[in-house]
Amino acid sequence: MKSRKTPAGLLAVLGTAIMAMALFAPAAMAKTPAPGYSQFAGCPSKEENAAVTGCLNVRVKGGNFKMGSKNVPIEKPFTLSGGYAETGQFFFNSKGGLSKAKQKVPGGVIGLTGLTWLAEFLGIEALTLYATTELAGAPQPLAEPAYLPIKVHLENGALGNNCYVGSTSSPITLLLTTGTTSPPPPNKPITGKETEYNFDVVTEILHLDNGIFVDNSFSAPGASGCVLTLFGFIPISINGLVNSQSGLPAPAGTNETKQTTDLELVSQAKVYP
Repeated sequence: MKSRKTPAGLLAVLGTAIMAMALFAPAAMAKTPAPGYSQFAGCPSKEENAAVTGCLNVRVKGGNFKMGSKNVPIEKPFTLSGGYAETGQFFFNSKGGLSKAKQKVPGGVIGLTGLTWLAEFLGIEALTLYATTELAGAPQPLAEPAYLPIKVHLENGALGNNCYVGSTSSPITLLLTTGTTSPPPPNKPITGKETEYNFDVVTEILHLDNGIFVDNSFSAPGASGCVLTLFGFIPISINGLVNSQSGLPAPAGTNETKQTTDLELVSQAKVYP
């Protein structure tokens, strides 16, 4: 059974389920899914979490994330695997959660800091910079748009191990929708795209494909924890350099994300018969 659009009521629930991670399942040995359902390994079984009734696998396969003056393409797909309860809460086991995908940041460390002389000491290849999205708190229960607090880890050995934009106390708060945004200026409204659905009658997996979830109303805080650590010298904070070169902190109305997403949903009973 195929259709161009997800019904509005279903989208309102499932759109937020893409990113809903309100509660974490306690650490436990995860069960093995039945054959054909390995993509749902992050979904807790009844033994792990009695509240879970359905399993979800999400694959963000493209798009972009712009904050301040830096626009990072989403070239490495990342996944979210877990399960959801009737209350809308989202849980995952030791095999689930948000996978880490390093996205290459255009301009590298030199573009981030403006320190062109670093190339003479380390070489251009050693100055490749990556951005990895991580959770920075518990999202809201199921809603449309989805509420997702995140932080972005800027990864390169020259920056130390704790160079972040956003934190648990000051997250980047995304409100992701397939509808039309209402951002403050100078941004203008942008519109996402509803998912196309296909129900597999054999596996009973609901496929929701090619949805585009957008937000251009969020703000981004300044960088923290960025230190220059070369040749064993005393680390020197370069948060100010990162902020000035990257246009951070960036107020609402100057940032944007678009995420092209596929979802798969199925009853927990099919994954763990």
